[in-house]
Amino acid sequence: MKNMNRRHFLGTTAAAGAALTGGFGRLSEAAAAIAELTPGVPEGVGSYATMGTLPGKKPLIQLSDRPPNYEAPIEYLRTPITPNDQFYVRYHLSDIPEVDVKTYKIKVGGDGAATPIELTLADLKAMPAVEIAAVNQCSGNRRGLSKPHVQGVEWGYGAMGCARWKGARLKDILDKIGLKKETIEIGFNGADGPAVAATPDFIKSIPAWKAIEETTIVAYEMNGQPLPHFNGAPARVIVPGWTGTYWMKHVVEINALTKPETNFWMNPAYRIPVGKFPIRDRFLTQENAANTPITEIVVNSLITSHRDGAKVKAGKLTVSGMAWDGGYGIRSVEVSTDGGKTWGTAALGVDNGRFAFRPWSFDIAAKKGKNSVTVNATNKIGQSQTTELIFNPAGYHNNVMQNITLTA
Repeated sequence: MKNMNRRHFLGTTAAAGAALTGGFGRLSEAAAAIAELTPGVPEGVGSYATMGTLPGKKPLIQLSDRPPNYEAPIEYLRTPITPNDQFYVRYHLSDIPEVDVKTYKIKVGGDGAATPIELTLADLKAMPAVEIAAVNQCSGNRRGLSKPHVQGVEWGYGAMGCARWKGARLKDILDKIGLKKETIEIGFNGADGPAVAATPDFIKSIPAWKAIEETTIVAYEMNGQPLPHFNGAPARVIVPGWTGTYWMKHVVEINALTKPETNFWMNPAYRIPVGKFPIRDRFLTQENAANTPITEIVVNSLITSHRDGAKVKAGKLTVSGMAWDGGYGIRSVEVSTDGGKTWGTAALGVDNGRFAFRPWSFDIAAKKGKNSVTVNATNKIGQSQTTELIFNPAGYHNNVMQNITLTA
């Protein structure tokens, strides 16, 4: 394995701005005005955030370079499947090796395994393959919109994307080691590591019942191509419907556990107050009286056709975007142009599956002056977005109905 050096992480604002100018007109100016890049984040973010580049990626919003945390501009989320070169990047640790696929192996074992094994990439590809379209969303997406301010990466709207992931079922891999009846969790470790010994390695686990679901896979392809380096090559764990913290990149260990994982990144990190959110998927072996691990994505939507404050022509105007949830599926998207007094039903676009982005569009009659647009998604079990932030110290699960103002 060869370690990435600093030049891989340092973006150039000028180059990024020039690239964005061709695609989005005035968006390059946002390199000097972070509010245009990630609307609603704290003013202080503008002192360090900029447009940056990574190998294999179009310009992204660089919130940190070590570890690399790069957000997708809203314009990159206009299609139901997010292109690989426009997909956001999220890491906790800064020692990120370039893994040699020729020597790559996944150790599969743990105290819950009857027969530990090792799998090469070729072994993985020889197993029955499945492909699933699913949203990968950072648990802290929209954290920067929290009021009052909370600590952490100050993500705006773009710490997410939707791709087609192809790989082997985790269940089929676990069948090879023979899970003992005492197994309660399946743990993961990746090839990335901490820059200093005092930083805990990034290790995660999921309940055994989630691991053996048909949709939980170890993927080696993303949108028909080998996984990009910054999205987890050669293989990563895909847990559709759950937030990205469990989607282990560069996975090198899969362990069947008979006791709860106690790593820092399981507890105290990535926890939400018990009973705070309408979550059905509970991680009971990690739960206590006060808090529980974050699990499924809450229902949400995003306007991608226009930015807040955009200038438009008066008359008929189509507003569009994406809606998604934790896998129950989107039932409807409603749009209001009068501050929520009345609502109209948006048209839904292509259905790529219950874990994927669901496009929506709605025609409004833009009058001269300011026009308010509010959007609200509802999933198939009746869950809708909130009108006010459900505050929590980590800034998770922000699914407040988005409202923008368009000037005609």
